[in-house]
Amino acid sequence: MKLQDSVIAITGGGQGLGRAMAEFLAAKGARLALIDLMPEKLDEAVQACKDAGGDARAYICNVADEDSVVQTFAAIGNDFGRLDGLINNAGILRDGLMIKVKDGEIVKRMSLAEWQAVIDVNLTGVFLCGREAATQMIERDCKGVIINIASISRAGNMGQSNYSAAKSAVSALVPVWAKELARYGIRAMGIAPGFIATDMTASMKPEALEKMAAGIPLKRLGKPEEIAATAAFILENDYLSGRIIEVDGAMRL
Repeated sequence: MKLQDSVIAITGGGQGLGRAMAEFLAAKGARLALIDLMPEKLDEAVQACKDAGGDARAYICNVADEDSVVQTFAAIGNDFGRLDGLINNAGILRDGLMIKVKDGEIVKRMSLAEWQAVIDVNLTGVFLCGREAATQMIERDCKGVIINIASISRAGNMGQSNYSAAKSAVSALVPVWAKELARYGIRAMGIAPGFIATDMTASMKPEALEKMAAGIPLKRLGKPEEIAATAAFILENDYLSGRIIEVDGAMRL
């Protein structure tokens, strides 16, 4: 795929990795449909994409709500006339041990609400957006690409029953969609980032960040633009499909 003038939708596109990927692709001439729940963040991201040399539009959407997703992707198709790519990036955290014990007593258990909130956004949202993006691509005869942002936590990470389960499932969708959609010229890929330097990690205590980086063989956190470059590589390479690329500084050897 040529990125120049291609139309790429990014969920969670108003901040963090989503915005980083949007700006990176905009600099290559892509047109971005940025999806998020925060209008101010979206407006800032849209302007940043335009400043980088691309075009962008904002769409307020709750990816866990079916009607909202259906309406949003229909609007994207109508506004741009096509859809060439989707990056399923939106996600939330509700970390905690399944059962927390102190002095022999159970003091907390992960609630169903904490479980369900993460599953709704990180998994159901990926399914809904992937389905609607594929619908637009097929109806508009676009040979597109769907990229699911997974995580190295897909292999299982302590304190993340909900997040790990969702990211594992998101990863499993990649080969399923790659096989189902290949007949329409649609590819599916995944990126599993390790620890990346975002606004969330920037708010951590310096000693916690140092400890985190020390556990990474490359001894540093990843940069958002390194994830963005991986997304661009996937979009541009028309023979990549059905695989997860881990970008984690060798954390999973």
